[in-house]
This record gives sequence, structure tokens and C-alpha cells, in this order.
Amino acid sequence: MLDFDTAQARLAAAGGHPSITETCALNQASGRVLAQTLFATLDLPPADNSAMDGYAIRHADYAPGKRFPVQQRCYAGVKPEALQPGNTIRLFTGSVIPHGADTVVMQEDGDETDNAFDIRQAPAKGAHIRLRGEDIQSGEQLFAKGTLLGAAEIALLASQGYAEVHTYARLKVGILTTGDELVSPGQPRGEEHIYNSNGAMLAALVENMGARAVHVLHALDTEDALQSAFETLLRDCDLVLTVGGVSVGEKDLVKPAIEQFGGTLDLWRVCMKPGKPVALAHVADKPIVCLPGNPVSAFAVFTVLVTPLLRSMQGRAQIMPPPQYGTLVTKKHFNDSREEFLRVRAESTPQGLMQLTPYPQQGSGIISSLSWASGLARIPANTPVTQGAAVPYYDLRHWLA
Repeated sequence: MLDFDTAQARLAAAGGHPSITETCALNQASGRVLAQTLFATLDLPPADNSAMDGYAIRHADYAPGKRFPVQQRCYAGVKPEALQPGNTIRLFTGSVIPHGADTVVMQEDGDETDNAFDIRQAPAKGAHIRLRGEDIQSGEQLFAKGTLLGAAEIALLASQGYAEVHTYARLKVGILTTGDELVSPGQPRGEEHIYNSNGAMLAALVENMGARAVHVLHALDTEDALQSAFETLLRDCDLVLTVGGVSVGEKDLVKPAIEQFGGTLDLWRVCMKPGKPVALAHVADKPIVCLPGNPVSAFAVFTVLVTPLLRSMQGRAQIMPPPQYGTLVTKKHFNDSREEFLRVRAESTPQGLMQLTPYPQQGSGIISSLSWASGLARIPANTPVTQGAAVPYYDLRHWLA
């Protein structure tokens, strides 16, 4: 069997880097990947400003009991006058610091009466002033090409005046489920049928990663149905994911269907549980990844094997989330010839340690475990693992984003 790390590396390298870019309005850029490196256009803050509602003074003017006549009331967005010696200017949070002032006294630290301000306690020089450029300086690199944009990145870009950015076009993914035993949710179902959960699940996983599930097709186990589905998927998509139909049974027809389009299917037996059967093919330089038909297995394989490929094809700079570790909380003993990926829920102890509790039923048909779990714990092959063992943890919040 192909070891897991080799399979993951091969899949991560199976797709090309994106070449199509487009201009995207900043308020629509969440989940997009930058196709250019961006730099600061101005200092942030662009001018010294007040961090508090208060009064601007020249610190050298302060003396106990001295009253400061209020020269001006300057709201945020109003240009202040130059501060005259011995005076104060009333400021509000965000107000520009007047020329000549070097300290802001909080309004709570004094009293204003008869248009003059009395300071109750000695202020520290430079207090409550946000200095120009203390956050970002003009010309500084903000984000490198390949950065995934989220709310935090968009906030910083907006603060620099960017109204639009150049991003890679959203990756177009096609999903194909197969099997005469499957019926679509909402349709009549006989005893011999089960509802198709893979199509909707994979579409949700793809969309959550910022890609587009442009087709979610189902094909019966016939050559004509599969050929028609692949024609559509290969025409419209950058990446194709199939589920089921790649074994050696009489109705496992995905392999010959791919070969009809000039592709060669490389079927792997990956040393992982769940999710041993995985296949990879290319048609016209477009990757086709064939996942196992069991929904739990398809979910696990997508999470740890397919997402690095997807990120790479999106143009992201980081395709592997950083590793995490936790300790198992279980009465069971694990020692399998394949690496196991347990559905677990992570919780932190008061000491800040991560504990991983496996779902009671780890069978590959237990779909309820997917919504319960916060991630996957990786149990090494041919290694006894018991209570308290430290194991790698694949947090779904990171691996499926």
C-alpha cells in the first residue's frame, strides 16, 4: 500500500498553478486568493490622533492647579487649529492631534467649567496619542501573492484605500457520484436504495474552501451515463472529484470511462483507515480524483488528501495547515496495519492541554460522527496507542478552510 504521506504529497502536486486572474471588488473578496503582492499606500494612522475623549495640552505647560482655557472643540474629521501656549483643545477619539500638543488628558482626569479645563492629576507626557505610522508605514508589504483573504485582511486593505484587488479566478470543481443504489434526497426511495449524501456533502466542502462546485452530477452505472457526465465535467471544470465506481466489480465503470477521454487512472491503496481506495487521473491536464464511495471515507480523504491539492490549484501560498497535537482520552487500544484517522472532539484542560476524545463508534458507515467531531486524530500504523498518547490532530476548522 502507498503510505499516507507519499499519497498526500503526490496529490498536492497533481494540479497546476492558476493562471487566470480577475479584478475583484474588495467587499466581494472574502475567500479569494491574491494574485499580486500588495503594499501600504499610506501610514496608518495617517496622522497622530487621540486614543481617548480628552484634552490636548503641551506637557510643559502643566502645573498643579493650572487652568487651561479651551481654545477649540475639535471633533474627529475636523482639522484642528495649532495649539496656543497655555491653552487646551477639546478632542474626541480619532481627532487629529493639534500642532504644538504632545499629550492628551482623559476627560475623566479633569473637569471643564466656564470653558476652561482643570486637571486633577499629573499627566504623563505623550499619553493617549496614537502616533502616525505606529501600525503600518507607507511602502510596507501588506500581503504576499497567494494570501487567502478574510475579514481581517480586507479590513487592512480597506484602511489603505484599496477598493479592488487582483485575485485568481475561483477554482471550478465538478463532482460526480455514481451508483444505481443512490437516489437524490427528496425523491421516492425503495428498500434497495439509499439517499445520496456524497454529492451535497462534497459540494458544501468545496464551497466552504472558496472554490465553486459548478456541477454536482449523478450517473447510473452505465457507460453512456458516465461518458455524458465526464463530457460536461471536463468541459466546465478545473478539477473533478468522483465518488465510487473505481474498484474491479462488473459495474465499476469509472476507470474505462476516464480512459475513453485519454486519461490513465492510477489506482492507489493508501495506508489509511477509513479511505483506502483512492485514484488519480489527468485528462487534458485536468486532475480527476476518485474518492471511496462511503461518505465517511470520502469526507476523511477529502479533508487530509484532497484539500492540499485544492489549495495549490487556488494559488494559495500555504497548502498545509500547521500541525497540531493532542492527547487521546479513550479506554480503547489502537494498533492497526493502516494509519487510522479517528473522528474526535478536542477540548482544552484548565492547564491549556488539548485532549482528544474519539466518537464511540468509528465504523466507516457512521455518518453522525462527522457533525459531532471537531477534527481527526492520526493514529500511526503498527503502533500500540492507548490512553494519554500524544497524536497529530487535524482540526477541521483549518483543514476545511
